[in-house]
Amino acid sequence: MEALAARLSQLDSEAEGALRVVMFYDTLMRRRVDLPALARASAGLAECVAGIRLHGTARAIRMAPDGGEARTPPAQEASTSLPVILDEEEVGTVWLERAEPAGPLDELLLDRLAIAAAAVVERYGPAHTTMADPALVELVISADGDDAARHRALRLLGFAADLPVRVIAVRSRLPLERIGALVCPDRLVKAAPVAGVGVLLATAVDPDGFPPGAHAGLGAADSPERSWWEARTALRFATDRRPVVHYDGLGALALLAQVPPAAARANTDVAAIARLAEQPEDLDTLDVYCATGSLRRAAELLHLHHSSVARRLEQIGRSLGVELTDPAGLVRARLALVSWRLLEA
Repeated sequence: MEALAARLSQLDSEAEGALRVVMFYDTLMRRRVDLPALARASAGLAECVAGIRLHGTARAIRMAPDGGEARTPPAQEASTSLPVILDEEEVGTVWLERAEPAGPLDELLLDRLAIAAAAVVERYGPAHTTMADPALVELVISADGDDAARHRALRLLGFAADLPVRVIAVRSRLPLERIGALVCPDRLVKAAPVAGVGVLLATAVDPDGFPPGAHAGLGAADSPERSWWEARTALRFATDRRPVVHYDGLGALALLAQVPPAAARANTDVAAIARLAEQPEDLDTLDVYCATGSLRRAAELLHLHHSSVARRLEQIGRSLGVELTDPAGLVRARLALVSWRLLEA
């Protein structure tokens, strides 16, 4: 290769430069560099800011010729750019930010940069699909895994090391990839079924994007393994009336999820709720009243006259053995209802 370069340099200096660009990127690909290193090397070679953006992420990698991240605002339009193509699909863009006209080798440099970026994406991810290898997702959320394996799995899934990843637990009849696209528009999201529960990994989530019929629990912790535990716990609290539950919004109620099932079933209040559940109309009335704490508001939601709701609650209170109009009785009913739902979940 060096001999060929020497021969070409005698014939045409531009051909020599072109060959050196090709050799430069061949060397980078053999070294298996990541995207930031690829952008950094390209900026140094081009002597201007070089950028890489993948469509599945919200982050652009911009490197300056000095090797650091570009601090200047991005140009309105890149002087030259090319798409990154993987498996005949455009998965990203590479570009140069030159104030002056493009250089004679800029087109070749970008072509090789796009090819190298596609190779990195293929090797480390992220794939352009939402669905991910369940084994990788399990490595990320497993409490038994080590940090090195978790970080490697996150990298293979396409997540940057410096961004916290949130975990969402989902139950729905809709495909996971569709739900992921709804709650993480224009952002990287990976999905996989794990232990009978749908798992979404994302850096940001739109809670209002969940479709009707889907139940979801959102973890709050920065660490994925802790966030997964929180997400599963929150999912147990999800109901048709409250389909999306944030773990950090549960407060002290989250403690109920740690009560042993046998102890919960043996509780007289919980057992009374289980008997009440045989009458769905009464259970729904109690659920709405516990959620609102107001007789008139419950009547509005149930589309009934408040006197009818009052009679129902009086009968329900007798069957439960508590006075629902008394604050202490209402707290008992709420706790019993939540505990029963956790057992059912």
